[in-house]
Amino acid sequence: MSQSTPPEALRGVVPVAPTPFDDNGEVDYEGQRRVLDFLIDAGVDAICILANYSEQFSLTDDERERLSALCLDHVADRVHVVVTTSHYSRKVVIERSRRAQAAGAAMVMLMTPYHGATIRPDEADIFDFFQGVAAAIDIPIMIQDAPVSGVTLSAAFLARLACEIDKVQYVKVEVPSAAAKLRDLVSRAGDALPGPFDGEESITLLPDLDAGATGTMPSALQPDLLRGIVQSYQAGDRARAMALYERSLPLILYENRQCGLRATKALMYEGGIIQCEHVRAPMPALHSATRAGLVELARRIDPLILRWA
Repeated sequence: MSQSTPPEALRGVVPVAPTPFDDNGEVDYEGQRRVLDFLIDAGVDAICILANYSEQFSLTDDERERLSALCLDHVADRVHVVVTTSHYSRKVVIERSRRAQAAGAAMVMLMTPYHGATIRPDEADIFDFFQGVAAAIDIPIMIQDAPVSGVTLSAAFLARLACEIDKVQYVKVEVPSAAAKLRDLVSRAGDALPGPFDGEESITLLPDLDAGATGTMPSALQPDLLRGIVQSYQAGDRARAMALYERSLPLILYENRQCGLRATKALMYEGGIIQCEHVRAPMPALHSATRAGLVELARRIDPLILRWA
C-alpha cells in the first residue's frame, strides 16, 4: 500500500505507539493492532511507531520490519504514520527510511547519530548524515532532539539543517528549557521549519505552544485529553487550553517522573486494550505502589485509555 505525504504541515497530537509483548516477552502483533485502533479513535493527528517509547532499542531487526509493515498496513489511510528509523549508521538509516517510505510512511523521525557515551560525530558530520538521508528519500524528516543521544544540537544548528536541507521540516525538541529553545529555533528557521514539535510526554506543552510549537509527540497515555488542549489553543482559546493542561498535568508529571514508558502499558492493560503490560528485560516492571498511584491519578481524569475497550 502507499500513503501520500501530508499536503500541509502535520500539526497537533502525534503520540508514540507502544509495542506490546506477551507473557513470554514476544511481540503481541494483535495487541499492536488494538493499540493503533485506540489511538485513531482517540482522534490523533498521526501516529509515531518504533520510537524509544516503543522500546525500539529492544527489538530485533526482523521484529521492527514486521511491526513497520503491520502498522502501516493496519492504519492504512486513516491517519498518517511517522516511522522512527534512528541508527548510528547512515547506511542503515537510509535503508530503513527507504523501506518505510515504500510501505507508506508519511515521515521518518531520527535522532542524531551516537553510540554509547563517547562516540559522537561533530557538527559537520551530523550535517552530512542528515543531508545524505534526505537525498535518499522523498518524504519529510523529523529530527529528534533528545537528551538520550548525549549530543547537544543548538537552535542555530537545527535552524541551519532546516534551512539548508529541504526534507528537514520537523524538529521534536525534548530537552530542558524546551520552550526557550523552540522560540529561538522558530525565530531562526522561520518558514523553513513548518513543524516545530515538543515531546517528553507533553510535560511543558503550554509554554511550548506559546513558544511556537505546532504539535506535540507524547506517549499514548492520554492523547484524547492532549488533543483538547492543542485544539483549544490553536482555536485561540488559551484560557481553556490552560485549564485543560492544568487538569492533565499531575498525570503527565507522574508518568514522566515516576514511570516512563511503562505508564502507557500499565493503563492500556488496566483498560483492556492489551493483554500484558510487560516491558522487555532488563527494564523492570513498575513497583506495585507506583502503579497504584498511576491508576489512581488516571481515574481522577478519566482518559479514554481506561474506557476504550
